[in-house]
Amino acid sequence: MGSRMLTLSALLGILVLGPVTAGAQQVSTEQVAGITNLRRIETTIACAGAITATVVPEIRKMGFVSIVNLRLASEPGAEVEREEAAAKAAGLRYYHVPFDGSPDERAAAQFLDAITSPGAEPAFVHCAGGNRAATMWLIKRVAVDHWDEARAVAEAEALGQTNPRLREFALTFARAHRR
Repeated sequence: MGSRMLTLSALLGILVLGPVTAGAQQVSTEQVAGITNLRRIETTIACAGAITATVVPEIRKMGFVSIVNLRLASEPGAEVEREEAAAKAAGLRYYHVPFDGSPDERAAAQFLDAITSPGAEPAFVHCAGGNRAATMWLIKRVAVDHWDEARAVAEAEALGQTNPRLREFALTFARAHRR
């Protein structure tokens, strides 16, 4: 009877404290040559700005298995083809989801397809400055992970989400496209 009560108490503790612990992931900011505005949550996700193709092997060493590039091929310094080749050479999955920073349902849907594909996480998601990457991650947290919106917004802001218009787009899209 005593061990049964202890087990029940432990399970109750996990149920009550589990969400607090899950929400306690800390966003860290790192300085890595070749990566702009790197912010990450343990090894689950990194949202960053511009990267160079030469830093891709370092991304693999950080423990990421995929790169999701949100930059347009026409952006100065984007080098989408070089980055894709470097990712493949390093054994990383590579997804190019062009997103210009204007509300774009097609890009959001493509991002969700990429990030939820088998073996896509932990993912390194980037754009030029980090705002678009954090916006897409916000969509994933609400639509796929079913996070409370306030918690998801707080995490996205810590990852670099700064644009209120994109934030509202992300929340509206996520509400309408829950998976």
